[in-house]
Amino acid sequence: MNYYSLHHKSPISTFKNAVVEGLAKDRGIYFPDNITPLSKEFIANISEYTHHEIAYEVIKQFVGDEIPTEKLKDIIAKTVSFDFPLVKIDDNIASLELFHGPTMAFKDVGAKFMAQCLEYFNKDSDDEVTVLVATSGDTGGAVANGFLGAKGVKVVILYPSGKVSDIQEKQLTTLGQNITALEVDGVFDDCQEMVKTAFLDEEITKTLTSANSINVARWLPQMFYFFFAYKELHKKHKELIFSVPSGNFGNICAGIMAQKLGLPIKHFVAATNINDTVPNYLVDGIYKPKLSKATISNAMDVGNPSNFIRIQELFNNDLETLKRAFSSYSFTDDETRETMKKIYTNSGYVADPHGAVGYLGLKKYGLKENEFGVFLETAHPVKFLDVVEKTLPVKVEIPEQIKKIIDNTKVAIKATSYEDLKAYLMK
Repeated sequence: MNYYSLHHKSPISTFKNAVVEGLAKDRGIYFPDNITPLSKEFIANISEYTHHEIAYEVIKQFVGDEIPTEKLKDIIAKTVSFDFPLVKIDDNIASLELFHGPTMAFKDVGAKFMAQCLEYFNKDSDDEVTVLVATSGDTGGAVANGFLGAKGVKVVILYPSGKVSDIQEKQLTTLGQNITALEVDGVFDDCQEMVKTAFLDEEITKTLTSANSINVARWLPQMFYFFFAYKELHKKHKELIFSVPSGNFGNICAGIMAQKLGLPIKHFVAATNINDTVPNYLVDGIYKPKLSKATISNAMDVGNPSNFIRIQELFNNDLETLKRAFSSYSFTDDETRETMKKIYTNSGYVADPHGAVGYLGLKKYGLKENEFGVFLETAHPVKFLDVVEKTLPVKVEIPEQIKKIIDNTKVAIKATSYEDLKAYLMK
């Protein structure tokens, strides 16, 4: 499989090179040059396959022969090592829980897959690679856990000071070993811009790769759980609508990729908080990135989502075609809190702020009688403990994954500019 830059000014790349580089030399993100749908027989008989078998069929064309079959299957087994349950909320809506991995967020899937791929590609090299990643909340913890102790890999995580939850910050800043956290005076978009600038800096770029969802090995494995959900739901014989809490738009883009592979998904809803660049674009046709604003659903606090250009590519940059298969709505913190209460009152289900925004997306879309809606519950409520316990009459039990780090001491380096990041990377 070859990959090309969506800026179209860099050479064609292999999967390995796209993973190791992260971002193309022209600052564009990589996109596969071919998407071959899976066989109709495979989709029709999906119930007969295990999760590991499904994941292998989904990902193998995008890896090609660059990782041997048995090694790729081993990587998948280590990636898909936890459950992805569907929980009924009401008669026509279910929550797809993606938080049963080691850091209790959906990004465990992509981070674990990418870490295993990069370690494989680096196995015969004495060179050290630095994984540089910006996070608005959950990415950093998932990447830190996925790469912890990886041979020949250092991880540097940039996060916006005061704009991640306490538990998210613990997951970023307390692991030590080959993981370093930089606490940036700014918002997530500042962190993301610093990462992109580093990839253009010829003094340091040769040793860098990215673990944000711009990296194909972080992005593509997120297709897996859309297939897992379909495996559980297809016998309902209803048309499926997926509502995805969206910040950098990698997760919903992976869902659309799953659809392009032949998964029968009728429509996608990108549910956002007040960072409404994409919802506005669907209304007026003008893409106007803006500075991000802090919300209680902080993993979606992104004003210029990197992956939206991939979604546009999937729809041939045709806005009207996109709008037939894709909707996007934004919601306030007050609406999010009220919805958390409503879900809990009606079903007893404790949704985190991101899941609540996903549920709101389905309600705004308006499910028809022959449709079934799935919202992605992207993180465990414990990741947003203050918000959840102040909003709902519950005491959230602390899972074992969190107990392990909650009393650890934060270690982070302060950064106010790109120069601070570069100085650290050049040490």
